[in-house]
Amino acid sequence: MIMEKSAVSWEPSERLVMIVGNYGSGKTEISVNLALKLAAAGKKVVIADLDIVNPYFRSREVGAVMEAAGIEVVIPPGEQQYADLPIVVPRIKAMLEPAGEDFSIFDVGGDDVGARMLSSFRQALASGPYSLLQVINSRRPFTDTVEGCVKMMRMIEESSRLKVSGLIVNSHLVDQTTVDVVVEGYELATKVSKVSGVPVEFVTAMGTLAQAPEILALDVPIFAIERNMLPPWLRTGEKQDSAEERPENVPAARTKPIFRS
Repeated sequence: MIMEKSAVSWEPSERLVMIVGNYGSGKTEISVNLALKLAAAGKKVVIADLDIVNPYFRSREVGAVMEAAGIEVVIPPGEQQYADLPIVVPRIKAMLEPAGEDFSIFDVGGDDVGARMLSSFRQALASGPYSLLQVINSRRPFTDTVEGCVKMMRMIEESSRLKVSGLIVNSHLVDQTTVDVVVEGYELATKVSKVSGVPVEFVTAMGTLAQAPEILALDVPIFAIERNMLPPWLRTGEKQDSAEERPENVPAARTKPIFRS
């Protein structure tokens, strides 16, 4: 019976999805994969890069890839698209209430520092539903224990002034990830869920791991992901946008500015 189950394209229960977590947990990779999978399913998707913490792994780095898939990417414009600009503007505010069947995804910066920007949305969110999903990677410092994960959750909630509504399991060692690493993350997250009362939404797995019997046996959805985010030293001009490889003053992609000059 295990082999009859397969990895699924998880779809959020709410149209507004904000993804948070500790630094290096894999928030951006999940945000990008979710946006691409929703777009592939025919959904209209807008993703906003709100990461002001990590300059190397931000969703804007693969803006061209997402735009090619029909996704609107909201980032600062032109020369300022690689700047850290925590500005709440009309386009971002419009994303707080997605129209019809549209989806809005916020790729939020790491730790409580990155989540602080969300506090600007608290009043606007009071009238509408949202999903605030915390990514747990058991192979990252500070979230390798139940206590550490819960502490991170409380710090993010205090900083953002919003409540975490779901957990995403993203335990991995990049190319060295094994079935045991993924299962370990799931077991940790179930304990965190029991303590916090916050449910586990799904477990991520890359490549063939997503079809491993031991992973498919887990009692939550398995979300198969692909690696899109690469460190600057591994990017190529054909596959990834690099600021160093672009002519001066030329934006990476036809992106939607999040503020007006």
